[in-house]
Amino acid sequence: MERKNLLTSVQMAEFVSHGALRMDAVVPAALNARAIDVFTAGIASVPYGSTVDEAFPVGSFVRQLIDLPAVAGAIHSLVGPGPTIDHHHVHIREPHGGEAQPLHGDAIIDVRPDAFDMQLMYYPHEVTADMGGTLSVPGSHLRRTNESDTGRYQNLRGQTRLTCPAGTIVLLHHGIWHGGRRNDSDIPRYMFKIRFNPTVRQVRLWNTDDLDDPAVTELLDTRFPWYEMATGRLEIYHRIKLWRALTGDETFDLDFWVTRVTNRPRRISLATRSGGRR
Repeated sequence: MERKNLLTSVQMAEFVSHGALRMDAVVPAALNARAIDVFTAGIASVPYGSTVDEAFPVGSFVRQLIDLPAVAGAIHSLVGPGPTIDHHHVHIREPHGGEAQPLHGDAIIDVRPDAFDMQLMYYPHEVTADMGGTLSVPGSHLRRTNESDTGRYQNLRGQTRLTCPAGTIVLLHHGIWHGGRRNDSDIPRYMFKIRFNPTVRQVRLWNTDDLDDPAVTELLDTRFPWYEMATGRLEIYHRIKLWRALTGDETFDLDFWVTRVTNRPRRISLATRSGGRR
């Protein structure tokens, strides 16, 4: 994997803080032009845990998509070499059709603090506001929920509804809260999703040349409008823990958040050794 195609530390920090990373118009027009016919015909499902070669043979449309240098570099940066395929699906919303999905996360509760699955969402055509692009809640990915626990919420401050140019790919942490919207336009809306599972430790898989860039800590300290004053700090805490795991740096911290609550002194005081006698 060429270093120039890997994500930077700043981009990784954005993924860790926001739970998503956009790559606008990264897919060339020629592939976008083929996508609708391929998606309409359907893409065969594969068993859970299939390798990329098993799921998407060389020469297939999907393989050409994920082998694009920028896309392959991003996949490698997030889940490493040789990921397996959890599942994939073509989502089609017909004109003036469908209902807004409840806000949800894709999977049962997932408490892994040091690993994550990555979901790739590909939009082969322009998505306008009336086409009802995917709604998501930035910064929600590390709040522990079980699938549709969040379905009762109608709107949250800071939520985003995707609009994008053709050929856009969005990379999501598996835990982000999201939902498809109703399509109120006159044309069908297509989205193709693949979920990747890592098979290696997700430690420094990206281009770390800018690891000390001040923008990294600024991004990791991002607050979102839906956060409560006190419990929102928990998101920062989980974020620091994930960044520690990804970088292998157990000393990294922001405002002493993790250091203070993981403090487990091992030194024994002289008073204890002497039975409390002076």
